[in-house]
This record gives sequence, C-alpha cells and structure tokens, in this order.
Amino acid sequence: MKVSRGFEPVADLPRPRYRPRRLRRTAALRALVRETTIDTDRLVQPLFVREDPRTDAAIPSMPGISRLTIDEAASAVEELAALGVPAVILFGLPTEKDPLGHGAYDEHGVVQEALRAIKRAAPEVVVMSDVCLCEYTEHGHCGVVRDGRVDNDASVELLEKIALSQARAGADIVAPSAMMDGQVAAIRAALDRHGFEGTAILAYAAKHASAFYAPFREAADSKPGFGDRRTYQTDPANLRESLREIALDVEEGADIVMVKPALAYLDVIRAARERFDTPLAAYSVSGEYSLIKAAAERGWVDERSIVEETMTAIRRAGADLILTYHAKDVARWRRERHA
Repeated sequence: MKVSRGFEPVADLPRPRYRPRRLRRTAALRALVRETTIDTDRLVQPLFVREDPRTDAAIPSMPGISRLTIDEAASAVEELAALGVPAVILFGLPTEKDPLGHGAYDEHGVVQEALRAIKRAAPEVVVMSDVCLCEYTEHGHCGVVRDGRVDNDASVELLEKIALSQARAGADIVAPSAMMDGQVAAIRAALDRHGFEGTAILAYAAKHASAFYAPFREAADSKPGFGDRRTYQTDPANLRESLREIALDVEEGADIVMVKPALAYLDVIRAARERFDTPLAAYSVSGEYSLIKAAAERGWVDERSIVEETMTAIRRAGADLILTYHAKDVARWRRERHA
C-alpha cells in the first residue's frame, strides 16, 4: 500500500479566479486597501477636573485616569495636543454640592475656570464641556428633583444656564447629557439669544440607561442618591426609540449627535449613520475602558490590540468621532509606530 508523503494536488481541480488573500500577503498591502482607519484627529479625550486640590486624584476603577486640578488639566491638554489629539471634553468635580447644583452654572465654577485655563494654554484644541447636573447635586440626578421625581422643564432651565456659563468661559462645544426633553432646542435658543451663535452643540442624543457607566460614577462622584436614571435615559432594549431621540435632537438644532455607550450599541450607531447625515459621535464609556484595562493587567488580552480593534469597530459602524479614555494611548501608539 502506497503511503502519501504529503499533499498531492489534483491536476484538473479548478483554480479560484478570485483570491482575496493576494491583498493580505504583507502589512503594506493590507494597509493599502484598508477600509476603516483610526485617525487621532477623530478622537476626544474625556478629562475629570477637581475644584479642590485635596480631592483624591486616584480613580481605582479606571487605572491610568486621574482627577486633575485645573492647572494639571491645562498641562494635560497641551500634552494631548502635542500627540495629535485635537479635542477634550470636561467633567467637573465641585467642592460643594446642593439640591440645584449651583456649581454647574457658577461663572467661576470648576469647569468654567478649567475652560479658561485650557484655552490660554492650548487655544487650538477643541474644548467640549458636559452640560449636566449630576456631578453638582446632592441627590446625584441629572436634573431638578421635586416630589421624588426629576422635573423635566425646571431642569432644562438650569441646563440653559450651564451651557451659557460654559460658552462665556470659552467652550467650543457644549454637550448636554441630561436627557431632558427639549434640552437641545432650549440651549440653542439661549446661546443664540446671548450672541453665541458659533458655539456648537454635541447632543447626547441616544444615551442609554447602561450598566457600563459605573466607573464614571465613581470618578465623577455622580451616583444617584436614590432610584436610577431609567425615567430619562433611553431604554437599552429599544433601537427605534433611540433613533427617535436622535431625530428630535437633529430637529432641535444639534450640530453633532452621539450614541452612548459604543460597543454594546454598534447596531444603533449603524442605524443612525444610515438614517442621518449629521456628524455622529460615539462614546466608548468608562465600563468599556475598565473592562479592557482589567483584562490587560491580568495578561488575558493585549491592550493595544484590543483597543485598536474596538476603535475600528466603532468607526466601521459609522461613527465620525469617538470619545474614549484611550485617546491618549492610541495617539502615543500611533507616534511610536511611525517613529
């Protein structure tokens, strides 16, 4: 009996006409035909800014991310700009909280002062500012609480004040995230009425009531003191509802709309991209960051490879820009690759 010593091709076997592997043979070929790329000029780095320098800087659930003083935030933005990251979004930690979150719209509040400092240090950087109350209220909700519920219209009045104070301080883009009905229209009207027609609005249009926000709530000290936020954030199970929310914000004057979180909502990003021409952002949130960090620290995954793959997935789904805690890392990796 003859024993085969290896593969023996059949002479008359049809050869494939199309060979996709031809363009995968080398890294250069793969790069030449790559459909989706991650450019640093599409990334936004979130920053936590603390008003009281004595506040603990460390965020245990978010390794590599810290609560910064105002001066540290300005220096961090200069470093990000040098790496090619063009934009940041600011979240404030005030010294004091109260039922109406006065620190959020104080002309000399922590975010307002950080905006001024950053614009002095790096005027070319696009600075976005979160427009919400959760970090500033004793109860931790995103609006005014009356009789145990969040009052939508009273909350919108305060969101207008927050956005105006941030625009006066130099924000290029204000980003309402409270998910109050009518917030974008009210903020747009207030900005225009006070001469800030050039200040853009990034609407947290499809912000889902997600479990992925837990590390952020530790970082920003913004966990609700009672109940949850499901009465105003979008139900994670509802795609059509998310698209209605986006449509409303576009109609109300949003310049950019956002889906949040990103990875568990790639279908929402894709559906939004197919339906709307408005620039589309996706927020790769704290839980996504922390899960990757935790697995990488244990050696279970390669952090750089996982981050680049997930960022590619978000862009491939249709996002024009990505808010991510990995923005600085991605920019640094790009620089190292081309050094």
